[in-house]
Amino acid sequence: MSTSYIPTRDRADHELAHRLAEAAGALLLALRAKPGRAELSAEGDRRSNEFLLAALAAKRPGDAVLSEESADDPSRLSARRVWIIDPLDGSREFGEEGRTDWAVHVALWIDGALAAGAVALPAAGQVFSTWQAHQLGEDPEQLTLLVSRSRPPALVGDLAERLTARLQPMGSAGAKAMAVLRGAGSAYVHAGGQYEWDSAAPVAVALAHGLRVRRLDGSAPRYNQPDPSLPDLVISRPSAAPELWGALDALTSHT
Repeated sequence: MSTSYIPTRDRADHELAHRLAEAAGALLLALRAKPGRAELSAEGDRRSNEFLLAALAAKRPGDAVLSEESADDPSRLSARRVWIIDPLDGSREFGEEGRTDWAVHVALWIDGALAAGAVALPAAGQVFSTWQAHQLGEDPEQLTLLVSRSRPPALVGDLAERLTARLQPMGSAGAKAMAVLRGAGSAYVHAGGQYEWDSAAPVAVALAHGLRVRRLDGSAPRYNQPDPSLPDLVISRPSAAPELWGALDALTSHT
């Protein structure tokens, strides 16, 4: 399995990803704080996307962009540099008062590999990125698998039973991936539907900090593909990866 993260040597790209995710998060927090907003999540998606697109056009006018909230431009497939963004990951959680498990994702892909990334958790006051090093939290006392609140993968029950693991539902993919980094979970396991913008930034940050990443079939996730669907992903702490990989391979070999 080849790596899908080769960091850009230009520190300005790493900083830009961090700053843009942080600023979009601040915009979303301000919007969320205003009373009486109908269609809050839709407005958050739109306004964050507009901000990020305008900022990238100003700061990196020659780069392509793949965004969840914009029509796909096929010219990105011949571009050397592509920003992959999710202006609001976890729209459902954003619209629920008091929840912190929503995020902003900003990633940069260069010549076949992720090169920089940032995941902002605005309601938690945190930004995780390839620009700044973050210390890995300690391993959870019990093996804990972070899964989707709304669509946990069917195999996760069998996986948890095989590993004697605890399941922890959570919102945004970015929130789950960063929970693994912080030590609030052993691994994030997803199957059943996602796109490149859901995982590009979390994967870049995870790999930059020594976490292990694979798809269910053991291959590395690939980005800036003609079809941006990337339906499954596993992000694991290094200590949990050998046992988790073995259990996944045993389960998927029988499906």
